[in-house]
Amino acid sequence: RVVMMKQHHIEIIGMPYVPGVTQGAVQHGMGPNIINRILILRQQDIESIFEPPLGFVVVEGAPFSHTMIRFMSMGVPTVIINEQQAELLKEGMEVMLDGASGRITTGITDFVPPIEASPGTFDKSLVTADGIPVHLRASVRNQEAAKRSRLDGAESIGLVRSEFLTPDDGSVPDSAFYTHAFGQICEAAAPLPVTIRLLDVAADKIPAWMPALDSVGGALGLQGVRLYGIEPMKGVCQAQLSAINCLSDNYDIRVLIPYLVRHEELRYWVNFIRQQLSKPLPLGAMAETPASTLDLTNWFDLVDFVAIGCNDLMQCLFAADRDRGELRNYLDPYAPLLWRFMQQIATAAEARLDRIQLCGVLAQLPGVLPILLGLGYRAFSVEAKLIPYLRQTITTTNTETAKQLAQ
Repeated sequence: RVVMMKQHHIEIIGMPYVPGVTQGAVQHGMGPNIINRILILRQQDIESIFEPPLGFVVVEGAPFSHTMIRFMSMGVPTVIINEQQAELLKEGMEVMLDGASGRITTGITDFVPPIEASPGTFDKSLVTADGIPVHLRASVRNQEAAKRSRLDGAESIGLVRSEFLTPDDGSVPDSAFYTHAFGQICEAAAPLPVTIRLLDVAADKIPAWMPALDSVGGALGLQGVRLYGIEPMKGVCQAQLSAINCLSDNYDIRVLIPYLVRHEELRYWVNFIRQQLSKPLPLGAMAETPASTLDLTNWFDLVDFVAIGCNDLMQCLFAADRDRGELRNYLDPYAPLLWRFMQQIATAAEARLDRIQLCGVLAQLPGVLPILLGLGYRAFSVEAKLIPYLRQTITTTNTETAKQLAQ
């Protein structure tokens, strides 16, 4: 929606993505001194950004794509807009950006920079306004994020994205590499439990050591455990398990198996992993398709917990590639159909909801977490930098009100 109020006054409402309010001059694309600008760019431009600006305005972004998750991990206010809206934002224009409402405006009044909580000030226990316990965990890809998660009050590391841990020289990682890389994350997070997701390659996160293969990534292609029978991915998976086995003597580690669909498939990989480990460790399975989520009640006979991957689940549910910006309108996080489906999962697994963790972008989008709480979900793995904001959302949410909101 675009509202032209006067010649020099602009109000734009885009899709809210990363909450927070900021003010600054607009800059189109990369350039010097970006840390003092609100950048307008395409989602692929994130690859060349190492220091975050004041805020991001992403043109035609795909909110559930692997690339857009990088914006979320930077933790600065972010809004997604379309081409028409981007044309209204001129170079150097002074605007205020609100990532929680999606509002971008030149009508700046009484702007007060947000006050961030000091690291280490959070109690690890977390309850809603009416005293219901909620488990807020962190999804991380490196040592720094693990440390921040611990300081900001994460209950645990709910998901380590192991596919982003690669040798600098591009070589195939071995058990020694993973022992060091996983060990750094476990040490940074200690004494928090750490859940390591085994190698989960997708179309836009293919490591340099991996050979070119047809149909890698995507809901209908080769990803997750579907690659574990092919070298060198087979050897890499075994190297990860060897490292986990070694580190489990000193750290509280759990293992998460990605992209499972069939119950028989789950049984096979649970047995395989058990054979690779010298002692029992908690095992979890990722349910990322409608077929797998509808079979969850049977999965708990084989695993200790289940992580629902909401990003892939949504692209399967709506038959829309999560990485294509032109399809983003199909992946509507506020669609009633999505919430009826999430309600169906929660109702079927009601007795086991305490063993289900929601992962992905969905729970982190403005306005969404209270609905999930209203449906009964109580465990979430999120980006480290959003933990303070989400903690505040949880502590100010009454679950009875949230139930009404969900309905």
